[in-house]
Amino acid sequence: MKKLLSILFPLLLLLSACSEAPKKAEQKKEPEKPAEPVTARTAFQQVFATARGWAPDAQILQMTSVRLGAVKEEPGKAPAWQVAIVSPSRSRVKMFTYSVVEGDGNLHKGVFGTPDEDYRQRGQSKPFPVAALKVDTDKALEVAMKKAADYVKKNPDKPITYLLELTAINPNPTWRVIWGESIGSSNFSIFVDASSGEYLKTMH
Repeated sequence: MKKLLSILFPLLLLLSACSEAPKKAEQKKEPEKPAEPVTARTAFQQVFATARGWAPDAQILQMTSVRLGAVKEEPGKAPAWQVAIVSPSRSRVKMFTYSVVEGDGNLHKGVFGTPDEDYRQRGQSKPFPVAALKVDTDKALEVAMKKAADYVKKNPDKPITYLLELTAINPNPTWRVIWGESIGSSNFSIFVDASSGEYLKTMH
């Protein structure tokens, strides 16, 4: 009997090891997919969930796309977005960012908010209700490209930045689709109504 057990025991161990091997193989994690850029409304939905906790009457003051070399660019999307949110009842403003990856400075993956500050209107931008933002950046780019075809042919590699704001010039907030390294250095941009999706004007 002892001899039989001495023969069977190693066999049982071997069978047990073989049965566990596939389980361990199954548990291996798949490699993470590269981070992908998102549209403005996708990013804003994440930010707004946090912003409402800070101020139930949260309104949008301004939203801007942020370019990151580590993430592949896609039309109508950006790897990170910066959103200024105003609480009219408290006269406070708070800056939020949403990013698909960790970045330099205060740019963190997911939603990140900086300390709020006193709000006094500076410049032309005015806060507006969240419900007024109905048009996403992919649609705004589609509208803008119909008017920018000639410019894009001559400048195919120009990066694009998106700026959302409400000013006295238009009754609704607008998307400004900007070609160039920065807003200040751009020599071509197109304004699209962020509520209706209509083309408004071209700025050279």
